[in-house]
Amino acid sequence: MRPKLSLFVSSFPRHNMRIIHILNHIKKAGNGIVNVAVDTACIQAQAGYEVAVLSHGGEYEEILALYGVKHYQLDQTRKLISLIKAAVRYRAIVKEFQPDIVHAHMMTGVIIAKFLRFGSKYSLVSTVHNEFQRTSVLMGLADKVIAVSQAVQTSMLQRGVPKNKLQVVCNGPLGSPRNRQLQEYSPIQLQQPAIVTIAGMYKRKGIVELIAAFDQIAVDFPQVHLYLVGDGPDRLLFEAQARETSVAERIHFEGFQPEPQRYLLSSDIFVLASHQDPCPLVLSEAREAGCAIIATQVDGIPEALDDGQAGILVPPKDSNTLAKTLTQLLSHPDLLQKWKQKANQNLDRLNVARVHQETLAVYNELLNHPNQSEYTGTESSERKLLRNTGEKRTGLINS
Repeated sequence: MRPKLSLFVSSFPRHNMRIIHILNHIKKAGNGIVNVAVDTACIQAQAGYEVAVLSHGGEYEEILALYGVKHYQLDQTRKLISLIKAAVRYRAIVKEFQPDIVHAHMMTGVIIAKFLRFGSKYSLVSTVHNEFQRTSVLMGLADKVIAVSQAVQTSMLQRGVPKNKLQVVCNGPLGSPRNRQLQEYSPIQLQQPAIVTIAGMYKRKGIVELIAAFDQIAVDFPQVHLYLVGDGPDRLLFEAQARETSVAERIHFEGFQPEPQRYLLSSDIFVLASHQDPCPLVLSEAREAGCAIIATQVDGIPEALDDGQAGILVPPKDSNTLAKTLTQLLSHPDLLQKWKQKANQNLDRLNVARVHQETLAVYNELLNHPNQSEYTGTESSERKLLRNTGEKRTGLINS
């Protein structure tokens, strides 16, 4: 049965807008890009729009079907034969579905949708998440480019994407159709006090600095434990680092967890020590759970924490400052409680309803001004974008 229409998306569309979302996969693996796209598609379908997702598939097919979102299989593997098949398949899907909007969430999708648009009338929207990746500039080939934070918008401007293409729609995962209500999750039993991070096991997530900071403070706080929730290619490196500390038995690698809310509800301090992070969803979820938060002052993190009002901001790649901040919170229960309360305030703007409305505004601007899909002066800007990435074709990764 399709979910009942929620109050916050109960206004019916002015016309039966048809929307395609295109991304590489829809696996349930903690990928923020996938999570945002699935949320957006489900809420749009719930509001009465005709919505389809094109991807290589994954566990989220079930929830898309529940919300009435049609899923088309589209293998975008970057091999010549796969891309040729994807091009033929994409053209067939577009002919069948007749979209008004195609919304690309990853780099391969925006290229397919851009250069196979001939004969179709849809407008092309992209969302830029990991703008620090070189190839993310290709997301600027779309007619409108959604940046997930002010920081991402600034970066894309500096990389040559025209200002009139860009629109900021900050991430907001609260109320996600992927999740139950927070109170429906049972807190997992952790050793207390518990310091938790939920992140992919990548160097850029600052795991090295977090382990080093924990090693510094652990002797003074013999009851505290560190929980690292997530998986990724650098996990073995971090496990080796943890074994070299004097407190290895208090550093727990939990792997990917399908219900990270259970860890947030049991956390005393949540830490996100990223070197780069456009607008991490987990900070909103940690705020909702009432965690005291320490995070680095990079990219979209300050915006996600109300510029330091909802969490303590520290410099990136600085384990000493991180250790001092952890010590302050662990040494002063009143201060710890204060930051838990501050994190839990001003949550309304972090919900999927706001993201839905702001995304629709981007679509409607294009549909009401269809000439923007041709974009006066776009040819030179597109050539510039292609030139900016054309020299280095190797190592292309999802944008």
